[in-house]
Amino acid sequence: MTCEAWDIVAVPFPFTERGGHKKRPALVISNQAFNQHGHTLLSMITSSSLPWPGDTPLKDLTSASLSVPCVVRLKLFTLDNRLLVRRIGQLSPEDRARVTAELKAILPL
Repeated sequence: MTCEAWDIVAVPFPFTERGGHKKRPALVISNQAFNQHGHTLLSMITSSSLPWPGDTPLKDLTSASLSVPCVVRLKLFTLDNRLLVRRIGQLSPEDRARVTAELKAILPL
């Protein structure tokens, strides 16, 4: 599956304390031109209340198709497109602007 930037997708996250994985939401950061080469750059989405630098609380859970309050956590990773389970939503324009501001604040662009 090839996605667009700002899509929210379900991906398998490995458990750290035991074998196996669980499907979790992640935010597509890279654009479709990058993603067409077989991998996608993603950012974690979590409901964890433990703070992490650059955490961005999501305000529009309906557009994101998330049922509980979450943050975009700027722990970035690439994943083979074959492991993207499904598209579940998309960030609202307001949430996009806030995540973009956090990315610009931490990356020397």
